[in-house]
Amino acid sequence: MKNKHPKGLMFLFFTEMWERFGYYLIIGIFVLYMIDPTSTGGLAFSDKYADDIFGTYIALTYLTPFLGGYLADRFLGYFKAIYLGGFLMGLGYIGLGFHDVTMFYISMALIIVGNGFFKPSISTLVGNLYSTDEYKANKDAGYNIFYMGINLGAFLCNIVAAFMRNQYGWGAAFTTAGIGMFLGLIIFFLGKKHLETANVMKPVQEGDISLSKILGMVFLPAMLCGAVGWIIPGDIFKSDSTDAFIFACIPVIIFYIRLYLKANTEDKRPLGALLAIFAVGMLFWAVFKQNGTALTRWANYYTDRQVTGKTEEALSKIYLVEEKDYQTKEVQKYDNQFQAEKDDNNNPIKIQGKDVYFTNVSVEQKQILESNPEQKVSLINTELFQSVNPGWIILLTPFVVGFFALLRRKGKEPSTPSKIVLGLFISSLSCLVMVVAVYFGSNGAVKVSPWWLVATYGVITVGELCLSPMGLSIVSKLSPPRLTALMMGGFFLSISIGNKLSGVLASMWYDYENKSNFFIVNALLLLFATGLGLLILKRLNAVMKEKGLN
Repeated sequence: MKNKHPKGLMFLFFTEMWERFGYYLIIGIFVLYMIDPTSTGGLAFSDKYADDIFGTYIALTYLTPFLGGYLADRFLGYFKAIYLGGFLMGLGYIGLGFHDVTMFYISMALIIVGNGFFKPSISTLVGNLYSTDEYKANKDAGYNIFYMGINLGAFLCNIVAAFMRNQYGWGAAFTTAGIGMFLGLIIFFLGKKHLETANVMKPVQEGDISLSKILGMVFLPAMLCGAVGWIIPGDIFKSDSTDAFIFACIPVIIFYIRLYLKANTEDKRPLGALLAIFAVGMLFWAVFKQNGTALTRWANYYTDRQVTGKTEEALSKIYLVEEKDYQTKEVQKYDNQFQAEKDDNNNPIKIQGKDVYFTNVSVEQKQILESNPEQKVSLINTELFQSVNPGWIILLTPFVVGFFALLRRKGKEPSTPSKIVLGLFISSLSCLVMVVAVYFGSNGAVKVSPWWLVATYGVITVGELCLSPMGLSIVSKLSPPRLTALMMGGFFLSISIGNKLSGVLASMWYDYENKSNFFIVNALLLLFATGLGLLILKRLNAVMKEKGLN
């Protein structure tokens, strides 16, 4: 490590680990907090509205890096951008802990703006550390180490969130995220002397687009179109916020299309390849980011989370289970963990827009519980399932990297575009795992084993490892030097649109009487993206070969 990588890497590793600790802690409990009743400290939003807010939130956190990264490149420098962004995010995380709707929205705005400065700046510093001949050859390995820091933070945060929520409530869990962010900033400050050489602002190059043009051609029209989308009567895309976001994206998409159409012959092919990759990647994120909405709902309502015996005893000691009274009304409204009422036709009753259904509690267990309504039952915290994906990443990354290294030695390693298409196909299979889970759960009549979610996350993680790490790499490789920042912005824009679409898709959950159809639609979206990828794969590989990158 000492000879192969710069000393500054470990400071960036732990800075990003704590920043992602806070970010993913929020992601894990965000929807749960919004739908929780006010009597237990939540906001009592409907599931559909919570999905919409979640989709808008994660969409905007990936949209602001477009401008934040540009300002860091040209005016602020990366150190100032990281301090500013981290401070705003820390305040926002803590602000979410106040049980107030106005403060809730203000805090979201602080996080969204702060992430715009922080995220692109710290990633750029990692790359800049490897700009010298001494370290250049190990740049990809450096990013792999940095990526592990992200997932270590994402893995640990949900365990801490469950502990804090069970012991002290929602506010304490959100405050912990803020403390994590400020710890990251302290670590960054301590490593400043090892990072000075990487804090190099990008020089102005011929053909660069000025800030005034970006504001005038992109952001001002986007704001105006967003306002139109918000105020037009009716909901074209199911909610005012979704209408506003989709309308706001139109000028930005037009900007990138014009960039491609006006490009010279040398730049047109790589720009076209990147735009195609952005399009198919967008569909991946639309499905993948439902981990905070649809899959969280599945964990909350459809998964048998009850623990007993030694498991219950062990988890209770470290406060990773929720204790609930077996009271019919409470169970029906909020947890749906045990038997619910049925109507005259013996169909499960829907209460407050939530699916209510019978679980696989034995007759003997049911009689015991009904004879003692005050008996406590222990349930694994729903947010703990959010640690499954980063846990799989930590476990599977060495195997996926090793597999492709083996193919490389045999001269059979797929090209980067081929890996992306393969990742899309594998991800579609994860949706089919959930289709089988719905079948075994009799469409919600019986709660299913947690292992179905573990398996689903395992499959989609393999797809993610084939696709996600390739994104930033291929943008940096194919972009014309004067347009790299803008194309990075386009990459984040595609993630942003995908994130918003994930909220739109998740909000349709209750439109599907048969829940397997919901997951089939997601699988078809990814298979459609796979088909598009296969159609353009030959062209993408040709462009990579022209650049000497295949």
